[in-house]
Amino acid sequence: MRIAYFTNQYPAASHSFIRREIKALETLGVTVVRYALRSAPDELVDPEDKAEEQITRHILKAGIGEILRSVLAEFFGHPIFAAKAIALALKIGWRSDRGILRHLIYSVEAAVLASWCRRQKIDHLHAHFGTNSAAIAMLAHQFSNITYSFTAHGSEEFEKAILLSLDEKLHYSAFAVCVSSYGRSQLMRWVPAGLWPKIKLVHCGVDQAYLDSEATPPADLPRIVCVGRLCEHKAQLVLVAAASRLRDQGIEFELVLVGDGPMRKEVEEAIGSAGLEQQITITGWATGEEVKAQLTAARAFVLPSFSENMPVVIMEALALGRPVVSTYVAGIPEMVRPGKTGWLVPASDEAALAEALREVLDAPIDKLAAMGVEGRKIVFEEHDVLKEAEKLKKLFEEHSS
Repeated sequence: MRIAYFTNQYPAASHSFIRREIKALETLGVTVVRYALRSAPDELVDPEDKAEEQITRHILKAGIGEILRSVLAEFFGHPIFAAKAIALALKIGWRSDRGILRHLIYSVEAAVLASWCRRQKIDHLHAHFGTNSAAIAMLAHQFSNITYSFTAHGSEEFEKAILLSLDEKLHYSAFAVCVSSYGRSQLMRWVPAGLWPKIKLVHCGVDQAYLDSEATPPADLPRIVCVGRLCEHKAQLVLVAAASRLRDQGIEFELVLVGDGPMRKEVEEAIGSAGLEQQITITGWATGEEVKAQLTAARAFVLPSFSENMPVVIMEALALGRPVVSTYVAGIPEMVRPGKTGWLVPASDEAALAEALREVLDAPIDKLAAMGVEGRKIVFEEHDVLKEAEKLKKLFEEHSS
C-alpha cells in the first residue's frame, strides 16, 4: 500500500508529530511518500527533520516546467475531472476569507499533487490540518479520483470552520481524523450529523524513545520547563506574569522556555520589565533530544495555553513521568487530571497559575513522582504512536482507491 502524506509545510520544527506518525506507519510496512507545498530548511534544527527535508517533494520548489507539465496533463488529459475541481474551488473560495483567486491557485497546486500521485501510483492521499492542506488534497481528489482523508488538529480549523468549508472537505473525503474527543466534538458541531460516522478518533502519539525511557523521579530542584512556540495562543506572557508573582512571594525557582517564534521579542521584553532575567531562560528551537533532556531535568512541565487541541509535548512530559500544569482548554483535560497527573487552571488566570506553580515547588518529590507514574500510564494506554498508527493503517486499507 502506497500512501501520500501532504501538508502545507513539511518538515517543520513544530510538526514532529507528523514525522513520528509517518515513521510509525513505515515500521508497520506502509510505504509513505512525502509531499508538501513548501519548506523552510533554514528553520530546521533537528537532524531527523533535516533528513525528512531531503526525501520530501515540495510543489513550490518543483520549477515552472514541472508545474506546467503537471497542470497540462491534468487539465487536458482529464478535462471532466478538471472541470469538477475548478467548480469546487470556486464554491469553497466564495465562502472563504481568502477569496476565489487563492482557491484557483490551490487548484493549480492540486493538479500538480494529483499528477505526482498518479505517477507514483498512490493508493490514498492523507493531509494534515483542515486548512489549505485539506483543500488542496480535496481538489487533487477531484482531479485524480484518488481517495483522500485529513487530520483536523484545531484550533484554527474549528474557529474558522465555515470559512474553511470543513463540511465540504469531510463530505468528499473517505474519512477525517481528530486527535482528541474534544476535537471530534468540534468537527461534529460544524458538519451535518449524517457525516459524523466519517470522523475517526486517532490520537497523536509519542515515539518509542519516550516509551522506552526509564521513568525517573522528577528533579529535586525548583526547575520548571515550558516547551512551545513563542506565540499568542501558548500564552507565555501569562506565564511570565505568574513567575513575577512567585518572585514577589520570595519563592525560589528556575523557569526554562524551550522554543522560539513570532512573540520572542515581546516575551523577552516582559521578562526584562519584570526583572526576571535570573529566573527565566529562553533556549530557542531545540532538537528532539534536547527537548527530552530539558523535560527529564525538570521538576514539572507547564503549558499555560489559551487555545489548543491536544498538545503532543504534554504527552512527552507525562511519558517521562513529569507532572503537568496547564489550562482547562480543549483536549488538555483528557490527559491532565487534577490531583492525579497534574494541575489545571483557568486560561489567562495568572494568579491561579502562580498558585499551581507554588504547589508544584512545595510538593514532596514522592507526590510528584506518583503523578508522573499515573501520567505515564495514560500515555502508554492512549498515546503509543505504533498503536495509533495501526488504527490509521487499518483506515487507509479500508478506504484506498
